[in-house]
Amino acid sequence: MRVKYAAERAKRVRDEGAAQYLELDGDLAGLYEVDPYTPVTERDPIDEDIEVVVLGGGFAGLLSGAYLKKAGIGDVRVIDMAGDFGGVWYWNRFPGIQCDNDAYCYIPMLEELDFLPSKKFADGAEIFGHCQAMGKHFGLYDGAIFSTQVETMRWDDSIKRWRLTTNRGDDIRARFVVMAQGSYNKPKLPGIPGIKEYLDAGGHAFHSARWDYDYTGGDASGGLHKLADKRVALIGTGATGVQLVPHLGRDAKQLFVFQRTPSSVDMRENTPTDPEWAAALQPGWQEERKRNFHNWSPFVGVVFGEPDLVCDFWTELGRNMTARIAASPDPASLGVEEIMAIREEEDYRIMERLRRRVESIVEDPQTAEALKPYYRFMCKRPCSSETYLPAFNLPNVTLVDVAESKGVERLTKKGIIANGVEYEVDCVVFASGFEISTEISRRYAIDVIEGRDGLSLFDSWHDSYQTLHGMTSRGFPNQFHLGFIQGGVSANTTAMFEQQARHIAYIIAEVSKRGATTVEPSQAGQDNWVNTVRELAIDNSAFELSCTPGYYNNEGRGASENNGGFLGHFYSPGFYAFDELIAQWRDKGDLDGLELGH
Repeated sequence: MRVKYAAERAKRVRDEGAAQYLELDGDLAGLYEVDPYTPVTERDPIDEDIEVVVLGGGFAGLLSGAYLKKAGIGDVRVIDMAGDFGGVWYWNRFPGIQCDNDAYCYIPMLEELDFLPSKKFADGAEIFGHCQAMGKHFGLYDGAIFSTQVETMRWDDSIKRWRLTTNRGDDIRARFVVMAQGSYNKPKLPGIPGIKEYLDAGGHAFHSARWDYDYTGGDASGGLHKLADKRVALIGTGATGVQLVPHLGRDAKQLFVFQRTPSSVDMRENTPTDPEWAAALQPGWQEERKRNFHNWSPFVGVVFGEPDLVCDFWTELGRNMTARIAASPDPASLGVEEIMAIREEEDYRIMERLRRRVESIVEDPQTAEALKPYYRFMCKRPCSSETYLPAFNLPNVTLVDVAESKGVERLTKKGIIANGVEYEVDCVVFASGFEISTEISRRYAIDVIEGRDGLSLFDSWHDSYQTLHGMTSRGFPNQFHLGFIQGGVSANTTAMFEQQARHIAYIIAEVSKRGATTVEPSQAGQDNWVNTVRELAIDNSAFELSCTPGYYNNEGRGASENNGGFLGHFYSPGFYAFDELIAQWRDKGDLDGLELGH
């Protein structure tokens, strides 16, 4: 299996790494900047001083705003290019969209807002509604600045504030800025030659994060009736593609699915919320469930004396490993190498089970073989669906495997060339993901971020992150960050955002209480944290470099480039170990490692 996996990986690795993707600017900006859901209304430019600006209105921004309000900071304004709160759940409204991990863990503040998802994997509209409810609950709609893109951010030392300019002509002077754009903020396209040629010839195309229902008809539940006479190409078979194919396959005249690497697709078993279970929940249940999910997730993996409350495809590897170890003659005597050997074997068993699932469902042997995932579990984001694989049995659905050519060759005026064959299509849907592992300057949808003395954040972070606790950097006073940067990492992203939002709100509140004007890490504080992260780092390079290329492993290059790739040189003792560390830091109360300016 190791040899087979290596051969399959070698087919797909591209020399360009993450640079193979196109940035949505210039001629392609329309695929990103247009809001298909909220018309932009004219308004006068804003010229004012604000205490805290939060950039981003998704869960990261909502949680930041919520914790700032809880800390007693009233003047908080959220800026987002979207027309409402929601972040990815505002932009991603494609047919079939659902949460793809346990919604009782993923959706934050369920207890505080007295809300329970209707099912284990909640629909996108339900999650978007919860985002709106959070905005209302914490008064974040008051003063929110929507349909606005920040273009430049510069620290003005003469007034000790950040000056923000926007595409609406605003001049906003913020004392504090919280960067909460999240991890899936800016769509990207595969670097396929001919996209402009196809569009100029009248071909229709859009990114899945800007779904064009005027063209397709229907809504997020499906019913894409306007595609009945259309030939549609879907480029991308990751988590989004897996949710899209059943709807496009059912409604389009012809669907061509272009696949470089197949996803692993398990059963979803999306059960409705049990009323009896819901009625029996005790206060604190969500935090207990989130901790339990983290413990059983692939980030930890071996748990004794604790039931698996989530019990799905995300936690199967942990369950199987724990059972294997518990059944050994002397579990306590097993060393790290023996445990990792067990992990590898159980990993192979799970992936083989998923490959057999493919061949038991997909009728055409050649198509079934192309849909089989030959890589380790968690090399790509694991998916689940009862309807994805059966869609390839439909007569109007064709899988075009482009592994050997490492992707689609080009677009033409009429369609797409792949494997030397031209496929004429009326519409191209790009389910090609987001700027996650590309250059730092591409991931932030802001042209200029300059701190003290004109220092560029993009230059400062180009080779390696320089932070204290992953949330603030020297040379960038009163600026804070949420995301995968030198902190604790969890399989549950919103738990990370909540952890960071709580910590940032504490610091901002303390700065105000202590009568300070600015806050930033001391050089020693920042250096100590960077060294701590490096010294404790676990070498995952062998696993990462064995994986098929994708954003999890920096397109096959591992953590050696782009600031550690997707996970950003994380704090390896673990997510809850990091939570305890920063909680103790707050309890000490001396703001160790920070410098306050007056």
